[in-house]
Amino acid sequence: MSDLCFDVSGSGPVLLVIPGGAGHPMGLDRMTAYLARRFTVVTYDPLGLGHGRLGQPVTDQRVEEWSDGARRVLDEVLPEGESAYVLGTSSGGIVALDLLARHPERLRHVVAHEPPCVAALPDGARQRERFQEVYDTYRAAGPQAAGARLAAVLEEREAGEDGTGGQPLSREAELSSPMALFLGHVLVPFTSYVPHTAPPSAPLTLAAGADPRGQLLHRTAAFLAERYGSGFAEFPGGHIGAVQHPEAFADRLVEALGAGRTGVQG
Repeated sequence: MSDLCFDVSGSGPVLLVIPGGAGHPMGLDRMTAYLARRFTVVTYDPLGLGHGRLGQPVTDQRVEEWSDGARRVLDEVLPEGESAYVLGTSSGGIVALDLLARHPERLRHVVAHEPPCVAALPDGARQRERFQEVYDTYRAAGPQAAGARLAAVLEEREAGEDGTGGQPLSREAELSSPMALFLGHVLVPFTSYVPHTAPPSAPLTLAAGADPRGQLLHRTAAFLAERYGSGFAEFPGGHIGAVQHPEAFADRLVEALGAGRTGVQG
């Protein structure tokens, strides 16, 4: 896909936001509007799902392709000689880590919130198997059944009867649903990605929701922070804290970025 899709609002230092799921920025409007009081917020939409491309064909996605797109967005919006803050959430957090590893030259500080880099865990092989089971459930029984199994995986409990029943979606129905696109074309390739954990060339904070302490993605973020030797911060809410508590999440982001020390007004 050659055409970049992104939205820009506000003024101040550039903050690139990379959404989770299939990259659709839905649900982030309140947080980004609040952040736009302090930053030039650039919200990247890697598949263009919020820009008229929902319903068009989608193939299995690659972290590196989203990361290269994010770099191209920064090339378009960053003034010469300036650098950007980055917030990546969930699958977008994986992209933020790859962006930091491969294109660090114009990054000011990266926050990766609950990136599901489960392949990097000591029990990564088992976790990858469990996400493959979610995908298999989606193909056999549709998104509702797969969502139930995914919840069990994230909560690190046995699925039991979760993920049973239901019918697979038609191709047309899948292409019209961001959640279905995530389950069908993002979940497995992204959770199979093993991040580069060499010391980062720009400041990095791994973040996790305060609500699900001890669950899989909180554990993953803490593990990666130790591997990177980076900061670790808890944010309000759970995995979708940016949607649940948009203003509190934004305030915690500003704290984590240390933006108050770089001339950004709180």
